[in-house]
Amino acid sequence: MNWLTLIALGIGFVVGVILIPVFIPVLKKLKFGQQVREEGPEAHLKKSGIPTMGGICILIAMLIGTAVFIPASKEALPVMIFTFLFSLIGFLDDYLKIKKKQSEGLKAWQKFLLQIIFTVALILYCSLMLGHGMATIVPFLGERNLNGFWYVIMFFAIMGCVNGANFTDGLDGLASSVTIVIALFFTVTSVLFFGRKAPDPASLAMIGALAAFLIFNHYPAKIFMGDTGSLALGAFVACEAMVFKIPIFLIFIAFIYLLEIISVILQVGYFKLTHGKRIFRMAPIHHHFELGGMSEVRVVIAFTIVTVAGCLVGIAGLLIHP
Repeated sequence: MNWLTLIALGIGFVVGVILIPVFIPVLKKLKFGQQVREEGPEAHLKKSGIPTMGGICILIAMLIGTAVFIPASKEALPVMIFTFLFSLIGFLDDYLKIKKKQSEGLKAWQKFLLQIIFTVALILYCSLMLGHGMATIVPFLGERNLNGFWYVIMFFAIMGCVNGANFTDGLDGLASSVTIVIALFFTVTSVLFFGRKAPDPASLAMIGALAAFLIFNHYPAKIFMGDTGSLALGAFVACEAMVFKIPIFLIFIAFIYLLEIISVILQVGYFKLTHGKRIFRMAPIHHHFELGGMSEVRVVIAFTIVTVAGCLVGIAGLLIHP
């Protein structure tokens, strides 16, 4: 198989390009349109009704592109499984939003509970089935055994990544662009630092699938990925980080995810403490910049550049250590 795994990128792209134009009219016919939050930016109200749940296409394209090369990578299977499982949470959330015709689908506690169940399952899988034990690679320090603290780090890394990706999906092309860069990081590092004889097929397939999706999701978007897609992306990034034993590196490579979720936590906390005051014009933070006068396209470009910088720091963290 070896470098033939590069074909996974092409498969993911071709499947996505074929599926998405077919899905858009189907989603319109089923009236699976975006439910825009009333408290969101006024400019986003025009996006109401644009087909959502396009994440189904991303998922199918990524799974097909990866499945072809499972024999070349034992880590590909758990990535596929857990990306799919988390996408199911998003699918349920999207479906209920559409059915109820409102911006809330699953209750917060329902979403959180399902995420905890799948997160614990992923941690146990990596620890027991992949033989990781409680070891992980610490940036600039090399591999370290974190003992029981490993479970705490893994839990927050996965939960933060999944929900951070969910918050990042708020502008046309933002989540897709950021995640393509992160997937490229996994592709490169799989060969350079982890002794793989071929590039990681899961990340290659995801790059292809997201590139295809961006054709229809860039500003002005013709389709949205919905929670089906954003939770799948977050799970994909978390799973890849777990199987490569670099979840701590998510601080750098998925910095935008982290920034988005922290901005929401700070905004909500400060609002409650001060009885109505805000730190940002609006959270997640991409809306803060948008309301400050930056166009959606400029915000997407800026956040993607920040992600490139974060991934370069991640490469340095793998390269430089005692």
